[in-house]
Amino acid sequence: MSRVANNQDLQGRVIVITRPAGTAAAFARQVRRRGGVPLLLPGLALRPAQDAAAVRASLRAALREDALLLFTSPAAVRFAAALLPLRTRAVVLAVGQGTAAALRRHGLAAAAPARQDSEGLLDLPVLREVRGRGVALIGAPGGRGLLQQRLAEHGARLREVGVYRRVAPRLDRRHVEAVARLPAGARVLLSSAQALAQLQQCLPPAAWKRLCTATAVASSERLAAAARAAGFRRVRLAASALPADLLAAT
Repeated sequence: MSRVANNQDLQGRVIVITRPAGTAAAFARQVRRRGGVPLLLPGLALRPAQDAAAVRASLRAALREDALLLFTSPAAVRFAAALLPLRTRAVVLAVGQGTAAALRRHGLAAAAPARQDSEGLLDLPVLREVRGRGVALIGAPGGRGLLQQRLAEHGARLREVGVYRRVAPRLDRRHVEAVARLPAGARVLLSSAQALAQLQQCLPPAAWKRLCTATAVASSERLAAAARAAGFRRVRLAASALPADLLAAT
């Protein structure tokens, strides 16, 4: 459960937001309202699929033919809707509440788990009996590996529709200098293992070492383990990837 936020409960603390470039403005406003200092350090950038015609055809087939549609993020909804109207008779699932809200804006009611990750989604009753059923996973290539593995193990006819792609962020001198000045009491909010890996690769070694002196706040046990393996000595576990839950764990 998330705690109720006080107006100024962050009290000047630096909060490093690693969400993809262009997606963290609302999150940063939440931090400011609570008295914190947001630092935007994108771990990823999001781009449309390279072969739009092929992806559009795959998405059209999923909307018409598959029994279950799994949207992996709000970005998956946004990029899919840019390709086609999201009209379907399938059962629609969302990895988290943010994704479900994005789907509602496009007229689709979606079930979402209380736990905002792949494990939570796999616990939904509708995914326990998928043998022989068409299941479309709509997102970006290379993510949500646990979903693919479990669905395949349970005999689903899996269709992966990569409506967008994740690429390395463009970090410039301002990002590096901000990390170099990072106070030890800062919090680094992590909700993507891929973003964590990209930051470790893209930041200069001295800046990465400085980042690891802060406390990481991870959205899942798996991500907490990845943060420790990457060099963070202090790691806290949030209830989910929702901004409120990440901030509640700071």
